[in-house]
Amino acid sequence: MVDGQNGALETAAQETRDEGPVETGERGRMQGEQGPGESQTKSGRSRRAHVIVLGNEKGGSGKTTSAMHVIAVLLQEGFRVASMDLDSRQRSLSRYVENRAAWAQSNGVRLAMPDHQVIELSDKETVAERQEDERERFQASLARASASHDFVVIDCPGSDSFLSRLGHAVADTLITPMNDSFVDFDLLARVDPQTYEIKGPSVYSEMVWESRKRRAMADGGSIDWVVMRNRLSMLDAKNKRRLEGVLETLADRIGFRLAPGFGERVIFREMFPSGLTLLDLKEGGAWSMSHVAARAEVRQLIETLDLPLAEMAGEG
Repeated sequence: MVDGQNGALETAAQETRDEGPVETGERGRMQGEQGPGESQTKSGRSRRAHVIVLGNEKGGSGKTTSAMHVIAVLLQEGFRVASMDLDSRQRSLSRYVENRAAWAQSNGVRLAMPDHQVIELSDKETVAERQEDERERFQASLARASASHDFVVIDCPGSDSFLSRLGHAVADTLITPMNDSFVDFDLLARVDPQTYEIKGPSVYSEMVWESRKRRAMADGGSIDWVVMRNRLSMLDAKNKRRLEGVLETLADRIGFRLAPGFGERVIFREMFPSGLTLLDLKEGGAWSMSHVAARAEVRQLIETLDLPLAEMAGEG
């Protein structure tokens, strides 16, 4: 594999057998262990879980890879993490978690795991019945996850659906990964092809706006919307600078924050079959400069998200 991936995975497996969990926080649930059943911070104070939603109505933007790396960081920090897959057809996040469990078992290692569940599409006859059924199952699953975990990470499908809208409306932090191109930007806003001035918001931005209104009406809460630029080119191209300019303008107009995403690195795609993340690999040995840079990108993303880590840990 590219970037010394095989060597890195072999190193991770061997060191985990010898030393125990790879990069695991004190409260990360191990493969084969039951998760705790009460909702408390590390200091024992009860509170509501923080909900992180990965959403975008376009496939291939890096939602699942981003979701799994956010999960891995939180597990490493010792938080209890639940994950929910709202795409019961493609099941990308579910496959990632399954691959992780299988790799741990086949290599005889212990890895921190999220408590994962898939919300299936309803098979009721009418649209109204299907939506009510999906709403009830989603709310029940979210309530169970929130009651016994510090963070709940929800991966939405790369298309508009009723379940996706339900997920967006409960977000505390909404992460929208997008490829660094005007093709992906078109979901956020329309631009003049000559001047590149913003003509107005597009369908996804309008949906997020509606989700923010529903969230405010439901519990008075707010959604911190973060747009994450993925597959960034290492070259300082004219198109890259132009896109950055219109994103900054749009961020001010419709209220989102920009976050640095993941570069165009093969390592992110190649980790899916093993279910591992860069946080699971031990530094040194087969590590390349690409591994080091990619891991720094993950850390920079987490810093930009500004998640309530201290509050969830009971230090606030």
